[in-house]
Amino acid sequence: MKRLKIRIVPTLALVCGAILLASCNASDVKVSEKKTPVIAAPPGNMPPLETSSINNLGWTAGNGKHSLFSEYKGKVLVLDYYATWCGPCRKSVPHLIELQKKHAEQGLQVIGLNVGGPEDVDKVPDFAKELGIQYPLAIPDDELVSFMLGDENSIPQTFIFDRQGVLVEHVVGFGPTVGPRIDQAVETALKTSAP
Repeated sequence: MKRLKIRIVPTLALVCGAILLASCNASDVKVSEKKTPVIAAPPGNMPPLETSSINNLGWTAGNGKHSLFSEYKGKVLVLDYYATWCGPCRKSVPHLIELQKKHAEQGLQVIGLNVGGPEDVDKVPDFAKELGIQYPLAIPDDELVSFMLGDENSIPQTFIFDRQGVLVEHVVGFGPTVGPRIDQAVETALKTSAP
């Protein structure tokens, strides 16, 4: 029995470490203090989004332009909540860049929403330049953050909506299984017809 315990403890420590590295806890996100890192939460872990509730919520780009969720009907929308200091967020960016390039002509729009706190906002332009981000980066309205993230403040969190504005996938964190889930959700959403 002693040999079994010795082998289990290092394995358990490695698994726990991998889970913690797969997502960051955004302590500056304007949601509760619950800190539960999750690698990939299915859409069922989030309360259902009512289109009428989210339509008038939005985000503000660096140029000051405010956009609403409802303005993206007819497009497949990927909202990615991130912070510049979050390691898994940085790892997810190249995947999102490629996704945007591959499907832009089909109506895909990726939007990065910074929830790293007020001091992180000034770092966004350098972050975008460093990683070569060409999709829009913005600051979400407080109400949008509360509505979509609720009590789960681990990041990155990625939400994929179809052309009708219906949530088709929600993942938390980034790792080897998350990229394919996002790809599959986008491809499925792109097949939906525009409203």
